Amino acid sequence: MGGHIIAVVDHAAVKQTVDEVWGSSIVPSLSELIRVPALSPAFDEDWANSGHLDAAVAHVRDWIAARDIEGAELEVVRLPGRTPLLLVDVPADGGAADETVLLYGHLDKQPPVGGWSEGLGPWTPVVRDGRLYGRGSADDGYAGYAAITAIEAVRANGGAHSRCVVLLETGEESGSPDLPAYLEHLADKLGAVSLVVCLDSGGGDYERLWLTTSLRGMAGLDIKVQVLDAGQHSGIVSGIVPSTFRILRRLLDRVEDSATGEILLPELNAEIPANRAAETRAAVEAVPGMVRAAAALSEGVRPVTDDEVELALNSTWRPTLSVIGADGLPLPADAGNVLRPHTTLSLSFRLPPTADAVAAQHAVEKALTTDVPYGAKVTIENAEAGPGWNAPDTAPWLGAALDAVSDDVFGNGWRTMGLGGSIPFMGLLHSVYPDAQFVVTGALGPDSNAHVPDESLQLEYAAKVTTAVAVILDAHARK
Repeated sequence: MGGHIIAVVDHAAVKQTVDEVWGSSIVPSLSELIRVPALSPAFDEDWANSGHLDAAVAHVRDWIAARDIEGAELEVVRLPGRTPLLLVDVPADGGAADETVLLYGHLDKQPPVGGWSEGLGPWTPVVRDGRLYGRGSADDGYAGYAAITAIEAVRANGGAHSRCVVLLETGEESGSPDLPAYLEHLADKLGAVSLVVCLDSGGGDYERLWLTTSLRGMAGLDIKVQVLDAGQHSGIVSGIVPSTFRILRRLLDRVEDSATGEILLPELNAEIPANRAAETRAAVEAVPGMVRAAAALSEGVRPVTDDEVELALNSTWRPTLSVIGADGLPLPADAGNVLRPHTTLSLSFRLPPTADAVAAQHAVEKALTTDVPYGAKVTIENAEAGPGWNAPDTAPWLGAALDAVSDDVFGNGWRTMGLGGSIPFMGLLHSVYPDAQFVVTGALGPDSNAHVPDESLQLEYAAKVTTAVAVILDAHARK
């Protein structure tokens, strides 16, 4: 690339810089960020007035500004009616060419939920046994800190990096509904993005660097089945009026095989690429038991198969249905002998990375609303669809950088694997920048407890991931 780039940055020196910044500056500031109950808009309808998202953005902005990175421009971007976005624009350094690296993270958080261990809480930062506990620590409040520190470490040790734009949104936990508008708004400013680094992921252990190579898409809806305007005595009308629960069972049988969990609609299925099946097998062989360990089954309960490779493929490349909510069903203590007038279920489908999420959504709606038994009234509400993502092949320069940082920092070879969750932003970015390389990684490990009680960030691993990002930025500048 740039003619002034001479030598590869010293990885040991980069690691030392990163470790110093993490210990002296990041942990104290990230701890204060944990105290901010910056719930994602889906969990705080009054977010604009509560001000917590703004407070999170202001806190991280102040920390970055205090780092005084030469040439860096900070901007809080606000489109009318949309959540705020923090943008940090750092010019190229060390002779790198004028390309853009986009580094992504988010500052919104999941709800606190109950059940935190003694001495821990969602908004109370606690460092214990090398971990920082609190909501938003690992998912993924640390991301902006890591991205900025990686850039600093490259500069401090004679390395090079292309122009870097750090983008921290505040709606990811709500499905990033505002991000398409922001990407369109910032398109000219972002320019030619040739590398995307996403720090909202993780892997199967803390012994190596993990790259996420696919993400499932999603589709969801609420389906309400109604047969009466009001409940009636079950002893009088049962056998005359069909049960809404039974009708829903029949409708769901059109979509899912209840014996196996197989999704029956072709629009929700896709062929698993051979390279993804192979990498899944390699990941399982590298860390035996990691897939089963991810699910805390109740005593005596078995997973759907004993083949761990198949379990991994089930959760990353095959469609699934989860019933995540219900209405019209009273608690057992409140139940009477009443044939209920309606039942509502919230359905959540995870889709293969390459499936068309919109087509899948429409196929589900059609299956559930056509020729409904007994002519029952079916209402569909809150329908949504989000694309999956399948990574492009790894470029030689990136593969070499990953090999080098694995040897020098982690001591184990890097691994790749799909992720069963969804980050709609990745599919959106891939469509906007189809020729870019993607590094979707992060510090989430098997016991990080994202979204649930006792969320924590393994600090040593987070620093290693930061070092890896610095090495990749330097390698990208030299490709």
